[in-house]
Amino acid sequence: MMRVMDSVLEQDTIIRTAVFAAVLVVMLAVETRFPRRPRSAATWRRRLNNLSLVMVDTVLLRLVMAAAAISAAGASAALDWGLFRSIDAPYWLACVLSVVLLDLAIYGQHVLFHKVGFLWRLHRVHHTDKDLDATTALRFHPLEIILSMAIKLGVIALLGAPLPAVLAFEIILNATAMFNHSNLAIPVAVDRRLRWFVVTPDMHRVHHSVIRRETDSNYGFNLPWWDRLFGTYRPRPAAGHRDMEIGLAEFRDRETINVLGLLHQPVLSIKRTPFEQGDDV
Repeated sequence: MMRVMDSVLEQDTIIRTAVFAAVLVVMLAVETRFPRRPRSAATWRRRLNNLSLVMVDTVLLRLVMAAAAISAAGASAALDWGLFRSIDAPYWLACVLSVVLLDLAIYGQHVLFHKVGFLWRLHRVHHTDKDLDATTALRFHPLEIILSMAIKLGVIALLGAPLPAVLAFEIILNATAMFNHSNLAIPVAVDRRLRWFVVTPDMHRVHHSVIRRETDSNYGFNLPWWDRLFGTYRPRPAAGHRDMEIGLAEFRDRETINVLGLLHQPVLSIKRTPFEQGDDV
């Protein structure tokens, strides 16, 4: 059993790394060729900071919870744990529902990180990026990554999610996050139809608005249905996509110079703004 798990973990790492690299390169290329918004003068510095942060996240996650999601799925199977095994659900149905319910859990977790003070301090690292591109999808504080993984492990164990479903979910989530954070221009008519099936860049960009009522909307990363179902969907920013301001009101005048600044950001004591108090700005 251990040999099988080692083989699966090795293949998982290779597959996810290959897909991650391929999607990142493609998204950076197409968003550069077909930009939705004017580029920042500091685009490459921002990208290097974001990529440096994901390297820290990856190293720390490997040290603390190496391949944890896949390991949890394997352990659930070996010990016959989980909802789908208790009700003897067909394997194909367990796979499909696992992907859908894991996505719902990510939506709920995202809302939670916006509503709870100390969680928001971690999550705001992601929101202080003043521009959006594919690398923004990688801009998360390491402690948020660890907490997110812990929540995901609990959901996987509770469901008894099959290992292929967990692997597929991880790949899909990473790919769609880079897609919907990108600065890719998609024709409005195409976007209008596409956002019924996947979160599009125009849909998710609203979530990165400096205006609180817009930031507290469009929480989905992959499937777009949860925002519509739970009343957090907002079709467009009030100022329009080209003129909207991205980031956080309390960080408009702050420049994050390097990855150390991003790691330190959650402990910064700053004056509360209308944004943090919960009012519109």
